[in-house]
Amino acid sequence: MLMPKRVKYRKQQRGRMNGKAVRGSQLSFGSFGLKALEPAWITSRQIEAARVAITRHVKRGGKLWIRIFPDKPVTKKPAETRMGKGKGAPEFWVAVVKPGRMMFELEGVPAHVAKEAMRLASYKLPIKTKFIEAEETSV
Repeated sequence: MLMPKRVKYRKQQRGRMNGKAVRGSQLSFGSFGLKALEPAWITSRQIEAARVAITRHVKRGGKLWIRIFPDKPVTKKPAETRMGKGKGAPEFWVAVVKPGRMMFELEGVPAHVAKEAMRLASYKLPIKTKFIEAEETSV
C-alpha cells in the first residue's frame, strides 16, 4: 500500500476540495490516461486495487504511471467512544483528487487494451472518470 515514509505532522486537518486541478491535468508520460471528473479522497487501497486491475488486464505489458499519491492521513476515533479527549489516531492515507486530475497513465499497449484496462480500473474508484488518449501529431 502507498503511504509516505515519514511526515512532519502525524495529523492533518480535513481541508477543502473546491476548484479544478491546477497541476497534473495533462498527459505527461504515457499515451493513454484516466482523468478524474469529480473531487474526492482516493484511499491507498483504492489506488492499489486500480493498479492491480490495470496491470492484470495488460498482462504486465506496457508501462504504468500512478500520478496521485496518498499523503494525507485520515484519523478515526474508536467505536462507541464519548466525545472529547482529542483527535483520533491516523487510520489510513488518502490522495486529495480534484476534477481534471490525471490519475493513471499507460503506454506501450494498443488503444483498445488500454481503454478496457482503464475501464476496469475506474470501477475500483469512487468517482466518475474519463479515458484520455494522446492526439497523434503527424507531420
